Amino acid sequence: MKKTILLLFISVSLFAQIDFNKHFHNKTLRFDFYHVGNSNSEQIIFDELIEEPIWGGRKINLVDTLNLGAYKIAIFDSNDVEIYSKGFSTLFKEWQTTEEAKKMDRAYSGAVIFPYPKEIVTLKIFTRDIKNKFKDIYSLKIDPENYFIRKGNEDEYDVEEIMKSGNSSEKYDIVFIPEGYTEDEMDKFIDDCNVLKNYLFNYAPFSELENKFNIWAVNAPSVESICDIPADDIWGNTLLNSSYYTFDSERYLMTEDYQKVCDVAANAPYDQIYILANSTKYGGGAIFNFYSLTVTNDPKFKEIFVHELGHGLAGLADEYGYDNTFEDYYPKGVEPWEKNITTLANFSSKWKKDIEANTPIPTPDDSLNLYKLGVYEGAGYVAKGVYRPTYNSIMRTLSAKEFNKPSQDAIREVVLFYSK
Repeated sequence: MKKTILLLFISVSLFAQIDFNKHFHNKTLRFDFYHVGNSNSEQIIFDELIEEPIWGGRKINLVDTLNLGAYKIAIFDSNDVEIYSKGFSTLFKEWQTTEEAKKMDRAYSGAVIFPYPKEIVTLKIFTRDIKNKFKDIYSLKIDPENYFIRKGNEDEYDVEEIMKSGNSSEKYDIVFIPEGYTEDEMDKFIDDCNVLKNYLFNYAPFSELENKFNIWAVNAPSVESICDIPADDIWGNTLLNSSYYTFDSERYLMTEDYQKVCDVAANAPYDQIYILANSTKYGGGAIFNFYSLTVTNDPKFKEIFVHELGHGLAGLADEYGYDNTFEDYYPKGVEPWEKNITTLANFSSKWKKDIEANTPIPTPDDSLNLYKLGVYEGAGYVAKGVYRPTYNSIMRTLSAKEFNKPSQDAIREVVLFYSK
């Protein structure tokens, strides 16, 4: 019996490591779609398939075991074997939590990328149910020889190397995209990229992982240097059409045109898209494996950059809460997938093992011990019933100068998974 179990374990271990060259070409296939629905329903609507010349993603660890994100894309071969997968979240998912979503249907553009298959495959998209378990909501059989797959990239721009540590398939690649930088301001864009690159590696665990990163910048100018500010009747002509007041939140600066973002990003290899907005008005935002965004002319722009990267790279939750707001954001009795918050439904899966003995759970607030590990109430936009690891961190306030240990562990796990 033991021998049988051992052989099964060995076969599963070997099976789990998918051979990239057997299944994929060294280029990208992009699936564009529209995400349609309301607060209680969602649907994926096919738009088009696009062949892109660069595959900058991982070539081992092709099957995602991180279990992060509100959604997951998975590619299956003709034998229904999963040969690639990746977790992600979307702007549509956030919109579903708004009051507007209770009153109307909306459509948001979406896209996912994966290595270009050599044979017919099935693409599936999964969403999390109320218990945080993935269930499939969309399936599409793809013939890579289909002549309706659009070739090339109509948005071609020069790419500048900000930092290169090695081959993109063995590194974590960040691509910076400019928003609101005119042709005459592209030098400023590159300068801003370098400032943020240098600042990032002051933070653990990035400081210990510097040689795991490549960073690129796409020289893609805008006509004007102003992002939309609807409440002030200001409408700029920028590359990505980003706007303040996303979901009617003044400082939430995002773009709904994700397919345009992907068009520009396709000029470089990337695991993470980061948009730099040439704006003086405070703002930004980020969604896991979607994109991150920060303004670059605010005094706190470097801190905003690091905070938002925590969301975009590792799916970290915000570690602050609001009274009487988002009270149903995290269902009672369900452990959030984000690594730096807990409802205590399954706390042993989070940072419980790292807490000092005799630490009370929940842990009383202690502003004199800002980074002592505990279980502090108020996180994920929720004032009660959701807990964070420390009294303060960069995911709670920009004045903090560090990620707490659970956040550092989450970032490290993602970067090492992508950079083997």
